[in-house]
Amino acid sequence: MPRVREIEVFRLVLPYGRRPESILVKLTDYGGMTGWGEVVHPGPKTWTALEETLGPALLGVDWEHPGELGGVPGGSAADMACWDLWTRLIGVPLAHALGGSRTSLMATVRLSADRSLENMVTRVNRHVGAGYGHVTLDVHPGWDVEPVRAVRSAYPALALAVDGRGEYTEIAQLEALDSYGLAGIERPFADLVTSAELQARVSCPVAVEAASVQELDEAIAMHAGGALLLRPSLFGSLGAVRRAHDRAVEAGWDITCADGRGAGLARAATVAVASLPGCTLPSDVTEPPRNAQIVDPPVGASGGVVAVPLTQPGLGHNIDEDRVRRMALDTFLLR
Repeated sequence: MPRVREIEVFRLVLPYGRRPESILVKLTDYGGMTGWGEVVHPGPKTWTALEETLGPALLGVDWEHPGELGGVPGGSAADMACWDLWTRLIGVPLAHALGGSRTSLMATVRLSADRSLENMVTRVNRHVGAGYGHVTLDVHPGWDVEPVRAVRSAYPALALAVDGRGEYTEIAQLEALDSYGLAGIERPFADLVTSAELQARVSCPVAVEAASVQELDEAIAMHAGGALLLRPSLFGSLGAVRRAHDRAVEAGWDITCADGRGAGLARAATVAVASLPGCTLPSDVTEPPRNAQIVDPPVGASGGVVAVPLTQPGLGHNIDEDRVRRMALDTFLLR
């Protein structure tokens, strides 16, 4: 039975891209076992919430399963740490504890828009040469048909998806992409009504992002898509992520997993979720860069394939705690 005696929380600014922020939670039980969790791009109140609520919620509290805690205060980082601690104590990989059955995952590589079509095709070529069989292009109004046409012309057999990031307001531009044999259109609109209209007009699945089981239920009821873009960090707990997976499967939807960059822990949890049987579409677990991660082995793809760590319990990765402490801009300790 887990019983937390110490909680340590770290705030990191990560050394890549636009220097995203990440918060790590470390739990230590009375036997010295530890569990780790991460939230990427935390909200402005996350740090204060963790300081005020984690101690009363976890210190000295007896529990036998993370689900008993009803969603740990402070969000997904603390919940992930509870799952990591519990699965390490019982000697089970997190993927198996969640119900995962895959030993490896097919990965997609997500490519941002480029001013040059030639550069875009060159970038795609580099990743295809590295073994990726699925590519997701970020598109936006004014940058959609031409890059898709260029990539499809260069790679007729490539599994190709697009991500509209909710920036579209009209259906016509995205409907025109359907003739290029897309594997999916992710997050086309900010509203479900227009997404449902698009799904009725195209043959490929429209992937809807949801931040709760309730939002997913609404999308399913409205026939707003045919696939779920599942980001574990948007949910308050991994239990809720599993319920969202189950609802999507019941509705006959496909699932693709993705998540924020972070320091590697959030990606490790995403890999565990992506091993669930309903996650049939390639997953986005290609970031963060390996040299920016605090986990060993780093989370990433090799030849377009991501291994699900099944030889170690918990998240399946060792934590470079010395590096965490060197990178931390702020920390607090609760006992």
